[in-house]
Amino acid sequence: MRRNFTQLYVHLVWATWDRLPLITPNIKEQIYNVISYECKQLGCSVVTIGGIEDHVHLLTGFPANVAISELVKQIKGSSSHCVTNQIQPNEFFKWQGGYAAFSVNHQNLGAIATYIQNQTTHHQQQTLIPNWEIPTHTLS
Repeated sequence: MRRNFTQLYVHLVWATWDRLPLITPNIKEQIYNVISYECKQLGCSVVTIGGIEDHVHLLTGFPANVAISELVKQIKGSSSHCVTNQIQPNEFFKWQGGYAAFSVNHQNLGAIATYIQNQTTHHQQQTLIPNWEIPTHTLS
């Protein structure tokens, strides 16, 4: 094999400051677009993005030369900056410091992507999968 081959996927979840409902319908798609753009800048392939008003789920493939911590730092920093300086300059917006990262097997991509795309329904119907949500000890 002449070139490296990796198949690395991560499911990331992070919340708004104090779990406030800051991701309103009028800015949600713009935030997701910024997240997607930053992923692509780092060489990551976005599988899907979803969430509700107080947290975001991201399923992405990433190259071996990108650390998960750097990926999250770049995504959260850029999206927060964009919201506070361009999308809603006079409104409060901030992410919590922590995040959850779950490694994903290629065979599970479809199930996790579907779960992420249906976040609103899962939260309304209380059909959450705890292993795919933010653990309570990362909330502070």
